Amino acid sequence: MNILILVIIFLVLIFCFVIAFGAPYLPTLKKRTADAFELLDLKPGQVLLELGSGDGRILRYAAKKGIRGIGYELNPLLVLYSQLRNWRYRDLISFKCRNYWGVNLPHCDAIYVFLLDKYMKKLDTKIIKEVKSPVKLVSHAFRIPNREIIQEKNGLFLYRY
Repeated sequence: MNILILVIIFLVLIFCFVIAFGAPYLPTLKKRTADAFELLDLKPGQVLLELGSGDGRILRYAAKKGIRGIGYELNPLLVLYSQLRNWRYRDLISFKCRNYWGVNLPHCDAIYVFLLDKYMKKLDTKIIKEVKSPVKLVSHAFRIPNREIIQEKNGLFLYRY
């Protein structure tokens, strides 16, 4: 019984500690995934960066359309799950167990995020500093302060840099 309690505590901690860096694991619904890709309007061969890639469903959707992708995720269990679940798309997408705040963002054509409101200004600053323009960004649910929304659909906000 003690081992079970320790495992439960470990799982709770590993899923909750990421809140200090961006957002808890909350998967994007299928309908919102399709909406995000409609807003991003990416073509095969283009690169999508997902900050907080969770279970990998956004990048799997991208790979099915021939879009390359890189996902950053802090939770090692979700990274492992994503790598296993998306093995067939490994030539198009990759998952990195890293804190995206501590790395220089690679070249990309678009970025997808589902962060908490308090991190949006910090994200805006990071993108301006590190990402070569032009790049499109879709934010799920939360707006970037003082940045013009190009288009909005069902709680998703499209920005251009």
